[in-house]
Amino acid sequence: MQQQRDRIDLTGRDYAAIYALSDIHGSYDEMVEAERRIVSDARNLPGRKLLMYLGDYVDRGPRSGDVLAHLSAPPPEGFDRYALCGNHDDVFLRFLDDPETNSHWLEFGALPTFASYGIDARHLLFDLGYSIRQLRDMTLNAMPPAHVDLLRSLAVAVILDSTLFVHAGIKPGIPLSIQTDEDLMWIREPFLSEGPQLPLLVIHGHTPHSHATFGLGRIGIDTAVSMGGSLTILKIADGRPTILQSI
Repeated sequence: MQQQRDRIDLTGRDYAAIYALSDIHGSYDEMVEAERRIVSDARNLPGRKLLMYLGDYVDRGPRSGDVLAHLSAPPPEGFDRYALCGNHDDVFLRFLDDPETNSHWLEFGALPTFASYGIDARHLLFDLGYSIRQLRDMTLNAMPPAHVDLLRSLAVAVILDSTLFVHAGIKPGIPLSIQTDEDLMWIREPFLSEGPQLPLLVIHGHTPHSHATFGLGRIGIDTAVSMGGSLTILKIADGRPTILQSI
């Protein structure tokens, strides 16, 4: 059984600006372009900046391995960067740890993730008759250990004063200390309708829309980049959230 993931408290830190991205899903080119625009936007801001990634780096899109490699490398100069765990990232890691129990990951858009490491999973399973465990072993052999280490190290929440960053949301009205990792990575309702019901602004992804959604005590920024949508950059400066750009 996996240990509970970290919840990071940055309360009291002073950032000139915060930038958030979510649900990259293997869309490496869009992610790199988003970071380029963030660095450009922040160039004239004095002090450190915070770059938040809200999870779901793998599956669906073509370059999951490259996304994990990027997040394993240092952040842009002048930035602190935190990458949170999404449900897809968590299930991928669970597959690597226990492939038979977590073979349902293959239904989550996993084939492009295998392909990003040079593995044709469909051919191996259906044409060559490989077992799920053999497929897992091939995947681990193809993955740099740093990618597995990253998946294992991803925190599940970052809180900065009264702003909470998570992948999916929270159970309304329940203190963060008793929210489960599953709540934070998977929830939709009743969070989407009711908001956090706590004195928090929750920044999240997980539930795709055509545009960023400003709900009750929450901002959702999953705009389905891997499914023909865009990658939204949320910027918070001087306490004011705005959409910097969609890519």
